[in-house]
Amino acid sequence: MIFTPKDDKNDYFDSEELPEEPVKEPKRPAYSPDDPAYWEEEESEWEHLKPRSKVKHWLWISAVVVLTGLAVGCWLRYFKPYVSDAYQFGYVEHIERRGTVFETYEGVLIPYKELMDTTRIYSRDFIFTASDAKVAARLLRAQLNAMPVRVEYRKYHATLPWRGASKIVVTAVDSVDPRKILPPEFAPKR
Repeated sequence: MIFTPKDDKNDYFDSEELPEEPVKEPKRPAYSPDDPAYWEEEESEWEHLKPRSKVKHWLWISAVVVLTGLAVGCWLRYFKPYVSDAYQFGYVEHIERRGTVFETYEGVLIPYKELMDTTRIYSRDFIFTASDAKVAARLLRAQLNAMPVRVEYRKYHATLPWRGASKIVVTAVDSVDPRKILPPEFAPKR
């Protein structure tokens, strides 16, 4: 049985004749204003009325807004303290230098309120990072002399490797007279 096509179209696989491809007009080159041919082209009187694509414009605006939002979010999260100029009184339990790449001074302060409160169970230590070597040296001196201190600190939302392992950063240290911060019955007699 021989298959015969039922349509009137030419079958180009059986014949040697190839259909003529339509002749495409060559694309006009787009000249730049530096090229002399740019100034010889005819200018359409309606060219200035064509709407320009605003997609690029809105993409740039949205990218700038997103990057600005990310920058502000990072600044608020990592660089802006949410507690500043706060104070804590107590005794330095220990202070040490830690770190492999970024070495920071980490320490623990036992708040004097926690020591003197006999009604509640001891709840927490004050874990901190010293802001620099001078503050750490004063804290170490207070630890070795077993003297109470008043520390000024800042508290951040998150840690950074070069700032230390704690969200609390001690910025200043003052020595305190134990007779002034402790209740009279617990104050040392001198």
